[in-house]
Amino acid sequence: MSTHIARVAQWAPVGEHADQQLREQLSAPALWTVDKSWFDAHAAEVELLVTTVRAGCSADTMARFPNLRGICSWGAGFDTIDIAAAKARGIQVSNTPGVLDACVADMAWALMLASARRVAEGDRYVRADQWKKLGEFPLSLRVSGKRLGIVGMGNIGQAIARRGHGFDMQVRYTARSAKPLLPYGFEPDLSALAKWADFLVLACVGGASTFHIVNAEVLKALGPQGILVNIARGSVVDQTALIDALVHRTIAGAGLDVLENEPGAPQVLRDLPNVVFTPHMGSATVDTRLDMQNCVLANVAEFLRSGTMLHPI
Repeated sequence: MSTHIARVAQWAPVGEHADQQLREQLSAPALWTVDKSWFDAHAAEVELLVTTVRAGCSADTMARFPNLRGICSWGAGFDTIDIAAAKARGIQVSNTPGVLDACVADMAWALMLASARRVAEGDRYVRADQWKKLGEFPLSLRVSGKRLGIVGMGNIGQAIARRGHGFDMQVRYTARSAKPLLPYGFEPDLSALAKWADFLVLACVGGASTFHIVNAEVLKALGPQGILVNIARGSVVDQTALIDALVHRTIAGAGLDVLENEPGAPQVLRDLPNVVFTPHMGSATVDTRLDMQNCVLANVAEFLRSGTMLHPI
């Protein structure tokens, strides 16, 4: 077994459990607590940087560590990490795939059901003491037996699709390429998928390749009985077009765990009754967050042991 040792530093906090392990077992400095003199004295010693999908790691950040060889990130996706800059320097990058798939898929379904069945509206209706007579609350939309369109068919997309079977739904998807081994229909055109679907769920990567792919045309295709659910990234949706579609009821509603320019939502969205929000909490369960921290620690341990990572991109 290799006894290779690298100097580890934390660019951002990962979680109480992982932070403690990194501090006590590896003496990893918490870089958000140090001053410029630390960087002047020690930046060249750092070979492995621990970060999060929220904090990311830019090319400028990497440049502060001339001997950086690896970046271990907590979270899904790499849109906040400059992958091109990392590859250009031969820096390995990993994240925490797999362990959060189930919880994020569950959240997609929570938003789908809440939007279609007007759960948040019903809750507000009862709390405001408006429930005076049975049958006066507006009708909602059925979920079971409907058509489920999924944008992105990675692990999370597949977990969402599997749950659709329990609701007797037809499932189709769009992605960068078809996955012939999966039992779902592939639709290469996003607008065509939206036109077919009753529910359009976004489970794709963020970043430049998917920026505003859900635009006015796609929303128009989804139609006045269609519901959009986004558990991917806010940048995937043209938010101005979405607001227009929701205001004019050219789509029925939306369930949104992510927004452009989050945190926070614009007032016009907050005022709409046909939107259900959650504050980017798709993976935010006690169980999954601990699994994610342990996944970071496992990647760090493997890098220190062998110079490679368990989950490199």
